Amino acid sequence: MAREAKPTPVSVVEDAVAGYSDEAIPLAAYAAVLGVYGAAFAGALLAARAAGRELPRRLPAGDLVVFGTATHKLSRLLAKGKVTSVLRAPFTEYERRGGPAEVEERPRGSGFRRAIAELLVCPYCLDQWVATGFVSGAVVAPRVTRLVAGVFATGALADFLQLAYRAGQQRNVADDPGAEAHAAVRGRS
Repeated sequence: MAREAKPTPVSVVEDAVAGYSDEAIPLAAYAAVLGVYGAAFAGALLAARAAGRELPRRLPAGDLVVFGTATHKLSRLLAKGKVTSVLRAPFTEYERRGGPAEVEERPRGSGFRRAIAELLVCPYCLDQWVATGFVSGAVVAPRVTRLVAGVFATGALADFLQLAYRAGQQRNVADDPGAEAHAAVRGRS
């Protein structure tokens, strides 16, 4: 009597989602990534408990604003930053320049590599991971976490101010064709 092969976690997921799409979507790898996220979050909660930290009943509004702003900045930096492209390069392919100091990339590879690539090029997808890091950090090491979050939140605010300044300059030039020449002369003096 032939013995059946014992199913692996990957084969169980693949069997469960068979027929989901004709397109090659790495659902088993997505499941693994979700498992890593869940394990990391559970690990952070267990670390908090082991350190004798009590979970807060709620996060102060100020922390939510700083952590939310920092999450936006760090997720965008990880997913789109020119300098951080070295972290994404094993998983992505360069397409073109993006917004200021950003690049556009597309995922490459298959399976787990593709799932990581899709996570890395999506700032919205990274938000959950980064937010979990900041909120977990606030429980385990609140002072350090607030300091780090403050750095990224300040960077985000500076980015928005840079974009607003640039938009104002462009509007002035559009409203007054002579403004560009005047600004160029003023820049030389």
